[in-house]
Amino acid sequence: MTIQTIHAAKEKKEITRIILEALPDWFGIPEAREDYINKSTDNLFFAAFEGEDPVGFLYLNETGKSTVELYVMGVLEKYHRKGIGKALFLEAKKTALKQGYSFMQVKTVQMGCYDSYDRTNRFYLSLGFQEFEVFPTLWDEWNPCQIYVMAL
Repeated sequence: MTIQTIHAAKEKKEITRIILEALPDWFGIPEAREDYINKSTDNLFFAAFEGEDPVGFLYLNETGKSTVELYVMGVLEKYHRKGIGKALFLEAKKTALKQGYSFMQVKTVQMGCYDSYDRTNRFYLSLGFQEFEVFPTLWDEWNPCQIYVMAL
């Protein structure tokens, strides 16, 4: 498995589409999925490959002069719990530090709402993110938004 920084907009969109369409439990709302795909082109983008095949990605979005957001991340389910998400994150964190960011944030559905998102929450906590704030209706009342932060 290798981690690469991807620069070409077309390749970013292709990788994002392949991974997100394969993860309907997390990215099942077509409009939201398309938004992630379209926004991929303008952001720092990292992909994990098994041979020639993309198996995961993440991209960062600047939210302030000192803060970058882990905007979206996806790893094909058969590759979960194999260190790919952590490897993607570590590469993204290293790049964020080089680019002068001081903080990173990530948003997800609050712990306790859905099993699949509870796994996501535990993953972010294992990386060193800490709970910052919950916005109960930022997305909608069924998906309270948990924000995690970390100092880089």
